[in-house]
Amino acid sequence: MKQAAFLAVLFFLSLTLPAQERHLNTGLSLDEQYAFIGMMLEELVDRFGPPRAVASARGTETWQDDVVFQYTGVDFYVYINRVWQVQFAATHGISHGSRKTAVMQILGNTAEDKGDHALMQITGRNWPLTLRVNFSSSDSTGQVTAIFIYRPDY
Repeated sequence: MKQAAFLAVLFFLSLTLPAQERHLNTGLSLDEQYAFIGMMLEELVDRFGPPRAVASARGTETWQDDVVFQYTGVDFYVYINRVWQVQFAATHGISHGSRKTAVMQILGNTAEDKGDHALMQITGRNWPLTLRVNFSSSDSTGQVTAIFIYRPDY
């Protein structure tokens, strides 16, 4: 009996411990996800803690180079001291591996099919935002390879 009570207490306490890895976009509304854009670097680290990795992303021009803070399920692209682009493992009901036909149905007629990617403008924010979904070109079905929300004016 004492052993069962002890195990129950241990189980309860384990529920209160923070998870080692969590998907940052799981359970977040789209408004919360959109609010990542424009977030200051200090806010990012205060809210989510240190990233699991930091990388660089080279643009075609040197001024397009970014620092990427990588967390499980989401990467934040930082220019100077602000997040300007976020790459998600899943958002808007779309995830890596989803088929292009399903993505286009989810996004509806507001999305533009550009062949190897789809674009959808996000309105009602303080600045313009765009959702970009990249598709593989290795097969005719086109599966999602990357999902970004970004400021096109940055």
